[in-house]
Amino acid sequence: MKIIAAALFALVIAFHGVYAQDADRSGGEEIPAGDACYLFSYFTGNGEDGLHLAYSFDGLSWKALNGGRSYVKPVVGNSKLMRDPCIVTGPDGLFHMVWTVSWNDRCIGYANSADLIHWSEQLEIPVMSHEPEARNCWAPELFYDAAKKQYVIFWSTTIPGRFPESEASSESKYNHRMYCTTTRDFKTFTPTRLFYDPGFNCIDGTLIEANGTYVMFFKDETLDPPQKNIKVTTAVHAEGPYGPASAPITGDYWAEGPTAIRIGGLWYVYFDKYRLHSYGAVRSSDLKRWEDVSSLLAFPEGIRHGTVFAVSKAVLDRLLALK
Repeated sequence: MKIIAAALFALVIAFHGVYAQDADRSGGEEIPAGDACYLFSYFTGNGEDGLHLAYSFDGLSWKALNGGRSYVKPVVGNSKLMRDPCIVTGPDGLFHMVWTVSWNDRCIGYANSADLIHWSEQLEIPVMSHEPEARNCWAPELFYDAAKKQYVIFWSTTIPGRFPESEASSESKYNHRMYCTTTRDFKTFTPTRLFYDPGFNCIDGTLIEANGTYVMFFKDETLDPPQKNIKVTTAVHAEGPYGPASAPITGDYWAEGPTAIRIGGLWYVYFDKYRLHSYGAVRSSDLKRWEDVSSLLAFPEGIRHGTVFAVSKAVLDRLLALK
């Protein structure tokens, strides 16, 4: 089943506020301090086998759940992939997930779950169907905007000829900008619009809220001269407008797929060091000065572009009990 609407669609990621000393990407039920556990949604290979989950109690040591097996197999999109799975807990108590369905498609995938084990029917959201020349919809993210009681969904798309000033620095003719839509129910969506144009090729945005400021981490995808690093931009509203990009917060290795969370008073930004086939992280107490803590991480082998979010111990216990 596909969602078909007259409006133009787009998706944007939800990352919700700070609870006690921790922040999660939920936007929903408050998790008491001391009861938070952390989950990481990710894919392996090309994303053909679906959603994987890992867990941690400290944000550094991560272990695969379900014996490393997938929880749900992708069935929508031209290529039927489940890459870049982003999960957010909504105020309705459901886990909402969006993902990349294909390398070259004009839609994204959506499903929800009450327990992260049993999932609803998968739907295609045709976020770029109004742009016949659009090449792709990569790395959709969800953010629950509590101020407006809606979800912002955002992703990266290349539309040939749309931003000629940076086409010469693109890779394989991909020259991305970020686009978005909003929804309250994942049935009706506002018209797709441009979400962020930093003046260069960019992908993999992810969003947090910190003390009333909305902070977006994203990848500078410039090939010539090569950047391939994580940068930061901020706004006073979740929907923007977002300001100029910061200097890189990651090292010399090529990094992509950032995801962020606050644990014990420190902000962690995880990212895929895809050329090294490993994961990295930086952390900060003020979102300005960053310390690389990649050497402290332990992740399951083969993990790719994921999303970190907090859950209660009860949620994790149900996942651990699954045989």
